[in-house]
Amino acid sequence: MNKDLIAIFEYLEREKGIKREIVIGAIEESLRIAARKSIEGTANVTVNIHPKTGSITVYSEKHIVETVTSPSLEISLEEARELDPDCELEQFIDVEVTPKDFGRIAAQKARQIITQKLRGAERDVIYEEYRHRTGEIISGTVKRFVKGPNLIVDLGKVEAILPGRNYPKTEKYKVGEKVLALLWEVRDTDNEGAEVVLTRSHPEFVKQLLEQEVPEIADGTIVIEKIVREAGYRTKLAVRSIDNKVDPVGACVGIRGNRIKNVVRELNNEKIDIIPFSPDSIELLERALEPVEIRKISAEERVVSIVVDDEDYPIVIGKKGMNARLNGQLIDAELEVQRMSEYNRAMALQRLQLAQSKDPNLDVKLESIEGINPLIIETLLSSEKFNTPRKLLLAMPEQIVEEVPGISLEMADKILEQVRKERI
Repeated sequence: MNKDLIAIFEYLEREKGIKREIVIGAIEESLRIAARKSIEGTANVTVNIHPKTGSITVYSEKHIVETVTSPSLEISLEEARELDPDCELEQFIDVEVTPKDFGRIAAQKARQIITQKLRGAERDVIYEEYRHRTGEIISGTVKRFVKGPNLIVDLGKVEAILPGRNYPKTEKYKVGEKVLALLWEVRDTDNEGAEVVLTRSHPEFVKQLLEQEVPEIADGTIVIEKIVREAGYRTKLAVRSIDNKVDPVGACVGIRGNRIKNVVRELNNEKIDIIPFSPDSIELLERALEPVEIRKISAEERVVSIVVDDEDYPIVIGKKGMNARLNGQLIDAELEVQRMSEYNRAMALQRLQLAQSKDPNLDVKLESIEGINPLIIETLLSSEKFNTPRKLLLAMPEQIVEEVPGISLEMADKILEQVRKERI
C-alpha cells in the first residue's frame, strides 16, 4: 500500500501537476470516512499519511477519565500518560487505532471518494494553469474523437476539447495530427471536473494569428476595429493605423503578401479581406465593396439598401449570400442588395402609378425640382414633352436624354427620382 501511494503521489505530481500535499489531503479525508465505518465505536477519527513513506496512521480522539466505561471513547489517566506524560484528567488525547489491514481495506472502500477528490484537485490545477491563458493560441495533438466530430486534443498535462461546432466544416483531422487553436474558455463539467475548450472558428482566432504575424498589430500601431467571419470560407477585417506613416492594409499583407499568406495557410486557404476602417458605416461599406460602385444607397433603422449594376450583383452577393451577409455584419446592419435593372423597373412602375393619380397639380407647369439646378430645369422646360410632373412621371430616362440636349442619363435618373419622391 505504501509503495502504491508513493507511486500515486509521484504520478500526479509529474503528469498532472497536482502538488503532493493536495493529493495527501484528499486521500486523508477519504480514508477518515472509511475509518469511521470500518472501526466500530470510534469517534473523531483522524488519518495521517507520511508524505515520503506513504505510511498510514489512524487516530481516535479519546476522553481521559478516572474510570473507563466506554473503551472506544475513553482512556484512563495511566494509559494516557504513557502516550503523553503531561496530560491531565478530563482532557482529550489522540490514540492510534490503525487496524493491521486498514491500508488495503480502506483504500478499497475509499477508491471512489479518492477519485472524486482528485478530480476536483485536478480541476483546480487546470484552472490555475489555463484560466489566465484564455484568448491565447495553443498547440496540441488530436488524441481521439468523441460523440462524432468533437476532438479531444492532448495539450500535455491536460486534455482539451475542440467541439465540432468550433472548427470549420471544411477541416478534417486524424488522430495524431497537430492542431493549432484558440484557448476559448475553461469551464466546469457535470462530474465536478473542468475542461479546456478550444476553437478554430471564432473570429478571434484569426485576430490572434494576425497578431503573431504582424508586429504592428502586436505593438498597437495597427488596430483591428472590426472582424467578421464565415469560418472556412471568408474573413473580413477593418483596420486602422494610429501612425500616419504606417499603411494598415500594407502592413497586414506584408512584402509580397508573406504575412497574410502564413495566416491563410493556417486557415486552409480561407479568403481574407483587409479593409481600411472608417467610422462612417456607409464609407466603410463602399471600401469593402471596391472596386464595385454603389449606384444608389439608402439607410433606415439598421437596414442598408444598395443598388449595383447587374454585372456586379453576383460579386456583391457572393456564394449563398455570404459576401452580403459579412458586409452587413461589418457595418452592423442588414444589407439589402438590388440589381439596377430591377430597381429601374420598380421605380418606373411606381412613377406610372403616381402618374395615374387625378391630382391636378401633376399637370401644372414645372417651376423647380428640389436639388436640380435651375438651368437644367430651364433646359428641360424647352421641350413640351417634359414640362409637367405627370409627363415626367410617364417618361423613361432614355427618352429624356434623347429629347433634351445636354442632359446625361445620370441626370435624367436624378430628375425622375426627385419628382417621384416629391409626389409620394
